[in-house]
Amino acid sequence: MRVPLAIRTSDLPKRAASAAVMLAVVALAFWVGGWAVTVLIVAVAAACLWEWQRMVRTRSLSTFAKAIWFAGGVLYIGLAAWLLLELPLDALPVIIGVVIFTDSCAYFAGRTFGGPKIAPRISPSKTWAGLLGGMLGAALFLWIIMAVLIAADGETGQGVGELLLAPMSPVYAAAGAVLAVAAQAGDFFESWMKRKAAMKDSSNLIPGHGGVFDRIDGLLPVAILVGLSFMNFL
Repeated sequence: MRVPLAIRTSDLPKRAASAAVMLAVVALAFWVGGWAVTVLIVAVAAACLWEWQRMVRTRSLSTFAKAIWFAGGVLYIGLAAWLLLELPLDALPVIIGVVIFTDSCAYFAGRTFGGPKIAPRISPSKTWAGLLGGMLGAALFLWIIMAVLIAADGETGQGVGELLLAPMSPVYAAAGAVLAVAAQAGDFFESWMKRKAAMKDSSNLIPGHGGVFDRIDGLLPVAILVGLSFMNFL
């Protein structure tokens, strides 16, 4: 039976209001800068880690296995948070933009083209078309935004149009595609954790959106990849 549109979209006002609040909080933190961004990153990481241990505690695991999972959560989420704190402030909106473009383009490509599922037992809505759409969207975003940022810096003396065709352009586009794969891998990993814990959302902290982990699952691996690259570890 097809669910009526009015029922399927009944939580849309709640979701929109929550999204507006989240966007306002992030924008305010970046406007203030410094300590405000630090507080935001630490608070989000702490909430995510709380949801992580909440999911682990619901699983039928031995005490030792749960301890390993708890330690893994501290390492995974803590490393991402630490690297975000170490990155230049200007890099953070770019990282967030890559994740947003990945999620948005993957959603629309998946809904538009459908096709074979990637891992239906883990995440039934994810398709190969969606993955490709996310990769193309992130590649396009990073390609354009890097040209704009370099042109705005003014050191090269080149305009945006010239920089879009510069030798480094394919590198930026490829980096965007790789980060898109990382973002979707993070999404799959969280979906797998929720399935193992028999939970629909990581929590109900964000009305209409689920938990904090639900919102940053793709951001965590992207932050780790970019952060390690900036520190010349990759």
